[in-house]
Amino acid sequence: MRRLTSNQARTQLPENLPNGASAALDIWSDWLLNVRGAGDASYAASLQTTVAAYADIVLDGARLAAGETLLDIGAGDGLIGFRAIARIGPSLAVILTDISAHLLRHARRIAEATGIAGQCRFVLAEATNLAAIESGSVDAVTSRSALAFVADKPAAFREFFRILKPGGRLSIAEPIFQDEALQTIALKITLDARRGDNPEKFLPLLYRWKAAQFPDTEAKMAANPLTNYAAEDLRAFAEAAAFGAITLHTPSPLTAANPVTWEIFANRSPHPMAPTLNTIMQSEFSEEEREYFEATIRGALESTTPTLAPLTYLTAEKPGAW
Repeated sequence: MRRLTSNQARTQLPENLPNGASAALDIWSDWLLNVRGAGDASYAASLQTTVAAYADIVLDGARLAAGETLLDIGAGDGLIGFRAIARIGPSLAVILTDISAHLLRHARRIAEATGIAGQCRFVLAEATNLAAIESGSVDAVTSRSALAFVADKPAAFREFFRILKPGGRLSIAEPIFQDEALQTIALKITLDARRGDNPEKFLPLLYRWKAAQFPDTEAKMAANPLTNYAAEDLRAFAEAAAFGAITLHTPSPLTAANPVTWEIFANRSPHPMAPTLNTIMQSEFSEEEREYFEATIRGALESTTPTLAPLTYLTAEKPGAW
């Protein structure tokens, strides 16, 4: 097994935080460990299988080899890094970074339980400030659904370029939430145009739901890191950072394994910043509105198998000898 040196393997986490499960949840860890799976163990397990398929596409793009070092940005529960070790074996070193101390501790516990902690380094860091990682020190950088939350994406791409060795590879997958924001903006425009004309009962409730999760004006969309970029912007960021051999593709969205129940649908959210539909209905709807809204969409929801949000995949290389 390839083990990092004592300095490399040091977990760079604040010493004043607890070292166990008592480390405080934040919005990132609460969403990933609880809200994403809607508190339903069966659904969470099914979703994890789908997410693993996304992670494998990212790893395919990273083209890892024995003896290399991988850095995973926004590592969360360690899915990409740990699957990389399962692929390559004990010669692979993995650096996992995240802005959530709780998630890093959670990932470290998994690594310890599975006997791979010696191959892992856990670093509390933002994607735009990877000062703990030496320039030209890693062979591949991966990320899945992490850059979407970074305000200064060009700066993050510059950091990825800096830490990669010449010939190093970048492989990322990001959701594109612009369509959700544009649909919410369209709802607002429609309602504003109908104001005073007694619009239908359902549309205002639909708008309240969507506006609680996504920007409802162009100004808000432009100011929100989740919605102020399109797929082609990812390519532009990579080009501006001097990456070469850039590829970009958005496969058709995957279909969920099973229909989603109302309870799951109402108790999950599309991203960590978004409240669940149940929370929105409790705070924004009257009891009568809640009953009407649920009755209106529940039947259609539970009779269809939903598609999952598509991800855009980008791969690139740092020019130089490999």
